[in-house]
Amino acid sequence: MNRIKSNLVLIGMPGSGKSTVGVILAKMTARDFVDTDVLIQTFKHQRLQDIVDAGGHHALREIEERVILGLSVDHHVIATGGSAVYSEPAMAHLKSNGTIVFLDVAFDSIVSRLGDFSSRGIAKRPDQSLAELFEERSRLYMKYADITIQCDRMNQDDVCKKIMDATGA
Repeated sequence: MNRIKSNLVLIGMPGSGKSTVGVILAKMTARDFVDTDVLIQTFKHQRLQDIVDAGGHHALREIEERVILGLSVDHHVIATGGSAVYSEPAMAHLKSNGTIVFLDVAFDSIVSRLGDFSSRGIAKRPDQSLAELFEERSRLYMKYADITIQCDRMNQDDVCKKIMDATGA
């Protein structure tokens, strides 16, 4: 018997709106909401940037994978950290009970939204530019996405409506 996938899982770059859209989408679809970045911070009792500063980008990615693999929820909107797509096991786990929605935002919009991203807790190599990270991750987001929503020039409500139309939620 096929199990209905009840979660909506948002992936995308930092600044793409996953957390903001996630809260609104949860309200619009009568789902609970969980933000894996908040789960990581609660688990470690540290801000994401502090985790990166202390252990590097790999430390954050390892904790993120562990937190996602431990997540067992139904009928939720899940906002993932931007680096969740580096973990194949984590993405398979999310996909097992969720529709993966890529919030696709143009690079220039990401730069504008992030401003000074140095304290944002972004899991990237120290020598990697934001543009290089964007290119690298874009391929991974496309790989895992069941649905891609082009978010530029749309407000959060419009993005939610597009997601709902595309998923039947």
